[in-house]
This record gives sequence, C-alpha cells and structure tokens, in this order.
Amino acid sequence: MTLITRIRNAKGQEVAKTESKQAVAAGASADVSQALTIKSPERWSVDQPRLYTAITEVYEQQRLLDRVETSFGVRTISMDAQNGFRLNGQPLKLKGGCIHHDHGPLGAKSFDRAEERKVELLKASGYNAIRCSHNPPAPALLAACDRLGMLVIDEAFDMWREAKNPFDYHLYFDRWWQHDVASMVRRDRNHPSIIMWSLGNEIPERGSPAGVQTARQLADYVRKLDPTRPITSGVNGLNPDKDPYFAVLDVSGYNYAAGGDHHQPAIYAQDHARLPQRVMYGAESYPLEAFGSWMDVVNHPYVVGDFVWTAFDYIGEASIGWLGYWQNQGFFPWNLAYCGDLDICGWKRPQSYYRDALWKPNQVSVFVQPPTPSFPLNPGKEEWSKWEWHDVLADWTWPGQENKSLNVEVYSSCERVELLLNGRSLGSKPTTRATRFQANWAVLYQAGVLQAVGYNGRKEVGTAELRSAEAPARFRLTPDRGTIRANGQDLSYVTVEVLDQKGIRNPKAEVPLQFALTGPGTIVGVGNANPISLESYQRPERTTWQGRCMVIIKGGQEAGKVTLRATAAGLPGADVEITVQ
Repeated sequence: MTLITRIRNAKGQEVAKTESKQAVAAGASADVSQALTIKSPERWSVDQPRLYTAITEVYEQQRLLDRVETSFGVRTISMDAQNGFRLNGQPLKLKGGCIHHDHGPLGAKSFDRAEERKVELLKASGYNAIRCSHNPPAPALLAACDRLGMLVIDEAFDMWREAKNPFDYHLYFDRWWQHDVASMVRRDRNHPSIIMWSLGNEIPERGSPAGVQTARQLADYVRKLDPTRPITSGVNGLNPDKDPYFAVLDVSGYNYAAGGDHHQPAIYAQDHARLPQRVMYGAESYPLEAFGSWMDVVNHPYVVGDFVWTAFDYIGEASIGWLGYWQNQGFFPWNLAYCGDLDICGWKRPQSYYRDALWKPNQVSVFVQPPTPSFPLNPGKEEWSKWEWHDVLADWTWPGQENKSLNVEVYSSCERVELLLNGRSLGSKPTTRATRFQANWAVLYQAGVLQAVGYNGRKEVGTAELRSAEAPARFRLTPDRGTIRANGQDLSYVTVEVLDQKGIRNPKAEVPLQFALTGPGTIVGVGNANPISLESYQRPERTTWQGRCMVIIKGGQEAGKVTLRATAAGLPGADVEITVQ
C-alpha cells in the first residue's frame, strides 16, 4: 500500500508532497505518520483567510483505493494576561457573539448556504468571533468561518452530570461524554477558525469539588486529542468559589460580568487584582450593557473579548429580550427570544447599529422611540434580566403625532452629530466615549426627512436618515443571490418590502401576502421577525411586519428559472426571477 499526501495552496499550486509505503494484511489496519514542510506559508487570519488543501490518496500498486481532501490554514494563536489574544503574533480583540444552531424560518434544518449566510451577515456587522452555544455546530458553519475569516469557540455541552431539565444530556453524560468529545475534537481540529475548546456552559456543578474533578477529566482528554488550543468554559455566578474550576481551564469565560464605566465595578478588574495571570473574556453579555462590556475589553489586555447574548435571534427562550425573566405561560404568544443583534431573518436591529458605533469608525444611525411601547411591558421583570434593548425603531412615519415630542436616539462613532428635520438644523451634540457614543433629541414630529450627519472636526464623515412613508403602493422583491446552484439544497433569501409611491418602505404596513413559485425550486421558509406572530414558517403566505417579510427559496436538482410572485388584496402583484444552474 502507498500513501501519498500533497498540499496545495489557494491557487491550486502544489507546495509540498510526501509518500509512504506500508504493508497491510487483508482486513487489518495500520497507522502511518507523515510530515510535510510548507516553506514560507501564507498565514490564515480574519482579514486574509488563506487556506491550504491536503490531498491524501491511498494506492494499491497503481490503483487508487481512497482519496480525502482536507482544508486547513496555517496560523499561530496565543493568550496571556499581558498581551491578550494574539493571532500570528498580532494582538486582536475578540468582537464576539453567541449563536444557536437554528436558522430562524428554517428551524433546526442545516443547509450549507444558511450556515454560510449566517457567518457572512455577522462578519458584515463587525464580528470577528462567534461562540457556538451550547453544542458543536454544523460542519458547513466551520467551513464558512475558515473561508470568511471568523474565529470560533467550539463548545461541547450545556450540562454534565447535574440536570438543568429532566430529560437533558445528564442522563447520557457518563456513557457518552468521551465519545462525544472525541467526535467534536477529531472532526473539527483541522479548522484554523477554531481558537478554543469549551467544555460547557453554566455547568450546575461548576462550584463543587465534583465539578472541578469532571472539568479536569474533560480538559485532560481534550488536550490529548488536541494540545494546540486553550480550553475554556462559560461560567456564571462569578464568585471566588469558582476559582478551582477556572484553575483547570486555560482561559476563563465570564458570563454577565460587565463594568467598564463609573456606574458599576468590573468583576474583571477585581479578579485580575486577585489572580493577575488569569486570561478572561465575556462569554455572554447583555445587549443593554454593550458599552460597559466592550469598554472592559478595550481597557484591559487580560480581557480578550466579549460575546453578546446573542448575535442572532432565535426561536425559543420566548421574550427574554422584552418581558424578561421569570417567564410564565401568560407570555404567550411570544415565541422568539427577541434579544439578537440580528433578527431571525438576518436584518440588523437597533442594538446592532449601536455595536457598529462601538466597533467601527465613522458610524451614524438614527432611531425613534415610539409614543407608546411597541409591546405591553412586564411590571414584574427581574432587575438582572437585561437582554432587551431600548424600545426604538427606524421609523419616521407617525401620523397623528404632528407637533408632539418624540425622543430621537442617534448612535455614532463620529466626534459629533448634527440632527436635521426637513433641512432645518436641530443642533449638534458630541458622540464620544464620554456620551457612550450616543445622543438624544426631543423632536416635534413633522413628516418628511429626519437626518443625522456625523462630523470629525469640520469634516462630514457619515449620514443616516429616516423618511416618512405614504400609503402602501407596491412591493419590492430583492433576492440576496440572483443565481443559485442546482444541487437540491442551495438557497436564495428574498426580502419582500411594502413601498409607497416614492419607493419608501412603510414601517407601519402589515399586509397579508400570498406567494407562488414556478420553476425548479421550492419555498422552504417564510418569516417576518415579529416575535409574537403565530403564522406558519412553512405555508406560502406571511403578513409583513415593519413593512417587510422574507421568503427562502431552495433550488432543485434541475437548471432553469424560478419565479417568485407576491400578491395581496388591493395592491399590484410583484415578482422576481432567480436562476438555478
């Protein structure tokens, strides 16, 4: 038997090759070790995710028996309390978010394109890291992170031996933990995107000697399988009684530890004073504490990043981002968490624009607080339940509110922002760290154009505006991809908007739409991101919310043209064509 391994760079050029011969008896197996050297390798990074491919072939005489292609990257990682996280020797703060496995209107189905799109959208919103909570992700998600340059914390469990729910994994832990950990690490260890292995999240026994013993057992086993990456865990209840648990890990994941300003002492700084060599990061943080959570990262080299709960909204934990805890059956019909930076359709929510101001230069966005709350409030919400964001909307269509005062919020990383209503200046205000990168105006409502202009010095560097909409007049259908592959699983996400006669989306429009599809494809999901909608994700119909909804189309196995048509009573129909090839 001959084993040949070739390594090719991203251009397909062979950069290394080795060959081994091994006698193997019929029906037996043998281990063969090979070593290859890539001279002056191109490094994988979040900005330039350069990949190599290892092509491994097994021959008997001249006959090819098997062939495997493995994608990988060449990069170095390190973490310490003085320099923080370094990728290829360069310091890098982790701009992170937690994600679940689901894909909104698709539910728990995993399509390669859905996984890739999730990473694309997060990358476009400034993220460079995701935490897979609380289970290993689909292989396609990790492949997309490798290709697009997204760092990953790969997480194994949400509980060990002690239960969180009667029928959860604690029933299977003793029998299956070793098999499942090995499956995760062996499957995923060639991904350059993965920078940490997480042993679990908010493990009930984390503060007990038994929990520490289990953590050590898990950590030792992971290090045998992969000694190249640090080991972590997401921990809540951040008291010194967790020190023995953290001591077994390499990097400490802190859940809900925000400080970063004069209003609240940071747990990070207190713990750094006690344990100066501990490396920490925010494994989960509240959207409402985004400023303090990120300032902790900026202020301290030993805090390597922050991962908000959550980057993407999801079905379940209904209403934690509005009604909060403790939950009860009276919260029905809430069914979305409503805490994601991006909603279940992938559209940016106001908190995502605020994060832009924290993470990126020259950002400006403008929002309006509705005169009455968007949803009924929960008078009994616990004080510690902070997964919500301010009740603000990208909406300057408020009929009946003429000459009444509305609160306008602007998020900006510019030095100052000027607000204008129909071309008339309402003054400028600073938007710096001292103001938490935001400013507020009380504005007497008049229909028209509300514009925020960002300045650095006297130079205009960014603008944002809201335009009042008139009555719905037509639809606009916009696919994220006009051409998809005829492989039976590629997807196009079509945004359907209700526009007025000037082409402005009407954010008040709630229009029941029907959809029809012709050609080699199917509708596999519909959604509108309304957290209290009980409409089906599967039926070819949806009511718009905030003036829009989404249709997800899956291509078939045959090439051709797919046409999606949207219709509603009293409005002209509209369609869009997608090529399947």
